[in-house]
Amino acid sequence: MKRTILAVGLLALAGCATGPRTEPKLGAREAEQLEKALAGKVPGKPVSCITSYDPSKLEVVGDHTLLYRVNKDLIYRNNLEGGCSGLSMGSALVMNRVLATQYCRGDIARAVDLQTRATTGSCALGDFIPYTPAGQ
Repeated sequence: MKRTILAVGLLALAGCATGPRTEPKLGAREAEQLEKALAGKVPGKPVSCITSYDPSKLEVVGDHTLLYRVNKDLIYRNNLEGGCSGLSMGSALVMNRVLATQYCRGDIARAVDLQTRATTGSCALGDFIPYTPAGQ
């Protein structure tokens, strides 16, 4: 009996193990929006945190992806862990940040319907991938 419980516990832990991250599945509209935003730019090495002085520079792309436009030459892409269901339908993104001036991997975000004030989904931020013009 103890072996059965141990085996079930190990299977549950194995299900939580993280493997290589995969790109989120995007709809046609989201893929087009992402392609347009990142046109001519190439990805750099991911970072865990970025400075977040202006939340108006944060752009939602579907339920699984965020873009943070620092300036015309630098955009950070964030693939949300778990996806925030409802963002693609117009829900607002509410961030719960650990550090007041930064967005960091693991920060929790919620999608909130502005009419009902109900949470429609929640997720965690992933790594931030910088995109800069090719050749920089």
